[in-house]
Amino acid sequence: MVATALVLVVFVGLANLVVDLYARGVVRAAVDEGAREGAAVDAGAVECEQRATDVVHTLLGGPMGRSIELECREEGTRMTAVARVDLPSWLPVFVPAWEFGIVGSATKERVP
Repeated sequence: MVATALVLVVFVGLANLVVDLYARGVVRAAVDEGAREGAAVDAGAVECEQRATDVVHTLLGGPMGRSIELECREEGTRMTAVARVDLPSWLPVFVPAWEFGIVGSATKERVP
């Protein structure tokens, strides 16, 4: 009985790790896509945030996707997208929650 419980705890811990790594990949894709969208000649921070939000909600729905904070800003010749993520643990006693931030940027296009 104890062995079965330990195996289940390890399995859930590994599943939590896999889901968290997937979420990190989604957030990385979202900030990259958002920055590229906002870097277009006729685009700005609003388009960047909308694209990044669309990517997150398409690939990572539910409460996990809603916990991601996205922000875009134009910094000189660059469009920067920033995401702050707080992923809760499925087993807080054994696996800690994961908090991280990811930044993506792209050079703004210019009209020749």
